[in-house]
Amino acid sequence: MLRSILTFGTIAGLLVGIPLFAITVSQHGHPPLAWGAVIGYTTMLVALSAVFVAIKRRRDVDLGGVIRFWPAFGLGLGVSFVAGLFYVLAWEAATVATHMDFASGYAKAVLGEARARGESAEALSKLGTQMEAFKAQYANPLYRVPMTFAEIFPVGVLVSLISAALLRNSRFLPLRAR
Repeated sequence: MLRSILTFGTIAGLLVGIPLFAITVSQHGHPPLAWGAVIGYTTMLVALSAVFVAIKRRRDVDLGGVIRFWPAFGLGLGVSFVAGLFYVLAWEAATVATHMDFASGYAKAVLGEARARGESAEALSKLGTQMEAFKAQYANPLYRVPMTFAEIFPVGVLVSLISAALLRNSRFLPLRAR
């Protein structure tokens, strides 16, 4: 099972990490905020389809067509964990390659949106203080790395739950006799 976790986790990690790095570097550290989340989470879902493939392969090839929910879910979590490590490494590499100050750009965007909504001066001041605290926290890798990992891992948990629930039923996409 460890071999499956590492193999499919690496596949998923490369499928999510390469686009993350390429888009961030090609946009000089300033990917479009409006579409960034849509592109990012779509890429995560495509990459984490490796979870489904890993569980199905384990069920059909290694276990003779039957897998229980918890072992399938565990395999999915393992693949998601490895993919998450690749995601974090890609983000860290992209920030180093572009000398990007993500926290400052994010804080500026949040404050700009608040101004556009017509927030009061007091609310803007309070938000500015919160954004300064965020920038200080984000500069610390012990805060930034788990925060980045937390972007992808919940998606992996969801994909693992759905995949394990579907594939525990041996009649769902059964192995075809050749």
